[in-house]
Amino acid sequence: MSTFERYLTLWVALCIVAGVALGHLMPGVFHAIGAAEVAKVNLPVAALIWLMIVPMLVKIDFAALGEVKEHWRGIGITLFVNWAVKPFSMAALGWLFIGDLFRPYLPADQIDSYIAGLIILAAAPCTAMVFVWSNLTRGEPHFTLSQVALNDTIMVFAFAPIVGLLLGLSAITVPWDTLVLSVALYIVVPVIAAQFLRRRLLAMGGEPALKRFLDRLQPLSLLALLATLVLLFGFQGVQILAQPLVIALLAVPILIQVYFNSGLAYLLNRLTGEQHCVAGPSALIGASNFFELAVAAAISLFGFQSGAALATVVGVLIEVPVMLSVVWIVNRSKGWYEAGHTAARVADETGR
Repeated sequence: MSTFERYLTLWVALCIVAGVALGHLMPGVFHAIGAAEVAKVNLPVAALIWLMIVPMLVKIDFAALGEVKEHWRGIGITLFVNWAVKPFSMAALGWLFIGDLFRPYLPADQIDSYIAGLIILAAAPCTAMVFVWSNLTRGEPHFTLSQVALNDTIMVFAFAPIVGLLLGLSAITVPWDTLVLSVALYIVVPVIAAQFLRRRLLAMGGEPALKRFLDRLQPLSLLALLATLVLLFGFQGVQILAQPLVIALLAVPILIQVYFNSGLAYLLNRLTGEQHCVAGPSALIGASNFFELAVAAAISLFGFQSGAALATVVGVLIEVPVMLSVVWIVNRSKGWYEAGHTAARVADETGR
């Protein structure tokens, strides 16, 4: 790990401060950048996410995707946490904290809207940023790609029914243009571009050329992560300073939900004997959110100025810092994880 990566948490903290300050001092600039969007997908942020995930996708050898079937435990656990636990646990936490414990400190007319936003946020598993988190935990890239693709497929059919059930609405307006564009931008096109680039590099210089390219691109990928953080906090800099208490209270159930679901996925993988390189991304996929879709759905259902929209934006703001903390926990606990009897036995059987 390079010195830059070792102090990534510090850079993240500085970027959060810089983003909030710049958003407050130069709101016009950030409004202009924020307006550069198609179907609620911000194009500058999309370009930065490309810089983050393409290096991870270049590492993937599609010929080895068949090996993912060995990790059926991790796939099953991640699907269980994403679709059978996460939306419902967030709904319970929203009703407990926002609907009850924090009710006296929040605008009474926005309580239900806040809870709705939290539910929408939890019903959409992350698509793009997961590749970054998986890479930071030395996760199995083929598992990560396969799991994200499977989640995207399920999301097309399950997002609206789950949100409708938990919100008690008879009809949910799914922003299909946002969903389709996001999947295309963050999965389909980057995968095709990365595989084309991988084949060109291997044809020109073999594995050494590929390694040199990835070594050069890795710092750029992390810089793109930090730049994304500055933009996200800059977009909401004025709102953060105007409503700090509301944002802090909304962050509480989101934080608990992230740690609960990532911990549940991590422990279930350990109990079933899945390898650590799969358990890490499984925990991260199980906890993170597809914030572009969530924000777009909240705005389309409740309006731009609604509590639901604000709740999903809070999810955006804490996504990077909290997921980096989960990455840190996963990496630091690897020894404990692999000391488990089941995990050790399976590792011996697979020779890994």
